[in-house]
Amino acid sequence: MNGKSSGFLTAYHVHSKESTDIVSEDATQPAISPDGKRVMYVTLAAGKRHELWASDIDGGNKVKIATGEDLNTVTWAPDNFHLSFSESGASAGSKAYIVGADGSGLRQLPAMGDMSILDPVWGSDQKSVYVSGIEKTGATRSIWKWTVDDSNPEKFVDRCCLVSDADPSGKYLLGALSVGEGTGIYEVSLSDRKCIPLLPGVVTFNATFARDGKSFLYAVASRGEVTIYRQPWKDGKLIGAPQIALKVPFAFPLTYSGNAYDFSRDLSSIVYARPGGHADLYLLSQK
Repeated sequence: MNGKSSGFLTAYHVHSKESTDIVSEDATQPAISPDGKRVMYVTLAAGKRHELWASDIDGGNKVKIATGEDLNTVTWAPDNFHLSFSESGASAGSKAYIVGADGSGLRQLPAMGDMSILDPVWGSDQKSVYVSGIEKTGATRSIWKWTVDDSNPEKFVDRCCLVSDADPSGKYLLGALSVGEGTGIYEVSLSDRKCIPLLPGVVTFNATFARDGKSFLYAVASRGEVTIYRQPWKDGKLIGAPQIALKVPFAFPLTYSGNAYDFSRDLSSIVYARPGGHADLYLLSQK
């Protein structure tokens, strides 16, 4: 068997119904900036080597930020310039970083116990980073808090979700579990450090607060369709039932070497991976 991976990373503009290829190579894990103007993503090179890039939403002004083993995009800071990412390769270990979108100011976060780091998410005040991961002893999920410029992170919540966003008021985190026991969408109250189930059983890769902080958005794939739902929310409480915010007029994978999609907070743009490739399979007869 032999083959080569290929693909595209594409931006779909909802109002014009037009699509633009951001990169014409195997790429995934798009993460759109809060203002919807920039996107970071990972290109998949040979083997486990990945490259982290940032560009305009239309693919212009590309900047290569980092090269590493099994890189993972996470979130942009509220200033639309700083971002976070992690590295989880077997030889590289588990590491988390913050950096500017032009590649400046790269900083590795300090070690956080005996944990495999998955998601470092910027807090809304941009002074803290909340890091989700799995404890290597016991395989339980936990969330740590690191105050920028402080060398001593603290364990914040035990047995919770993988955090994906922080609400604009600075009072709650939002996260999800997409597989296994406890699948659903959760919030974390920062004042009392409680992990609270919001939508049990919902299968989605992540959840994102809308720009005004009065609802959150999440995508669900079913029967070859992708639907983005809006859940009204205020001060940690759900308001009514989820509403259909957008039915995407085409299908795309939710996961591909990590998340395969992201959407802007105003739902004006969707960026998604279009993986492809070619493989030849041979049968050898033994004489």
